[in-house]
Amino acid sequence: MTLLGGCFGKKKAATPGADASAAPDKLLYTKATEDIKRGRYTVGRLSLQTLINSYPDSEYLAKAKLGIADSYYKEGGTSGLKQSIVEYKDFITFFPFLDEAPYAQLQVGMAHYRQMEKPDRDHAEAVEAEAELQTFLEKYPSSPLAPQAEQRLREIQEVLAEGEFRVARFYYVRSANKAAGARLLELTNRYPLYSQADQANFMLGQIYEKAEQNESAAQYYSRIVKEYPLSPLVGDAKGKLTKFGAPIPSPDPDAMARMKKEGAASTRPGMVSRSFTVVKNRPDITAAAHSGAPTLTPSGESGDETLSLGRQPNLTLGSGGSPGNSATVETVTPGGSTPAATPSEAAPASTPTPAATTSPAATAAVQSDSGSTSSEGAGSGASDTTQPASTDATAQPAKSGKESTSKKKKGLHKLIPF
Repeated sequence: MTLLGGCFGKKKAATPGADASAAPDKLLYTKATEDIKRGRYTVGRLSLQTLINSYPDSEYLAKAKLGIADSYYKEGGTSGLKQSIVEYKDFITFFPFLDEAPYAQLQVGMAHYRQMEKPDRDHAEAVEAEAELQTFLEKYPSSPLAPQAEQRLREIQEVLAEGEFRVARFYYVRSANKAAGARLLELTNRYPLYSQADQANFMLGQIYEKAEQNESAAQYYSRIVKEYPLSPLVGDAKGKLTKFGAPIPSPDPDAMARMKKEGAASTRPGMVSRSFTVVKNRPDITAAAHSGAPTLTPSGESGDETLSLGRQPNLTLGSGGSPGNSATVETVTPGGSTPAATPSEAAPASTPTPAATTSPAATAAVQSDSGSTSSEGAGSGASDTTQPASTDATAQPAKSGKESTSKKKKGLHKLIPF
């Protein structure tokens, strides 16, 4: 009995000693993976970090780094998702050539995607998600994860386009055609797969038609017939083209096949689904396209004329609009001026120019605008010969500074981009 017990005792003591000496880094990784799977994210991350610090040459080093990022992503929440983005990008930086690098890039986009808000709210996360998924498709176009990235990108662009369309429609129904047209131009050129792109094109055609620019209007009516052949607006678009005497294009076969496929796979939300969408904070993506190539051009690099801060859109709509229709648009150029219709859009009364070309009237206007009552200003406004050329050249920068300060106080902002 004693011998038998001794044999069993030796066998029991030998097993853990052999396991511990075999692969301690593997034991740490296995334990951490199990903890994360069971929702013990903090404990799992501590084990993975211990592995990274204690075994810098371990074959599990990259897996441990990726596991930390995955644990934050699975934990979720704003802080967890933001930290996961940092960890995934660190992984790509340290291990750019591993097979897991495309997965890490996709997860960066998905972390932003999960924080994306409704179309009428902040677009920051949607824009970041779009940029990261575009980067993925450009770097790894043949990855097995590419179809998933394409679909998520279509959904993101549906949300972004919906936000632009809502603002454009708000301006459109109020006959603010300059603001509406600028957003519709961006939308129709950048997001052709948007579920209401046909309506956006029709609205843009009507804006040009009201401005009596029928040739430009015909381009957008023709686009509806050609690129959205199953749209309910095709009949109206053909009627407009017939009225203008413009040719009616044939439907594009690829566009016809895509719209048929979308119609067959369409799952429009019901009353219960729409009510739940109002309550939840996530955007509704049920109308997003399921086929067609999403836009891969980064935001702001499409080359289209858009309404942005400090710049007017190049919508040459003419002046033939109906009463109350603000169809006249002027393109702002450096050194130019804008229409003085409203204080928020008008340029300042005068623009600082070099001393050699400064006229007495312009100098007096600057002094009057800045509220200066100095004898220098009065002298320059009274006569062109009372102020020496050298004195005027040295005094000009001071006048320019007074003008800028005065305009800031009045709340006027230049629309000229620099």
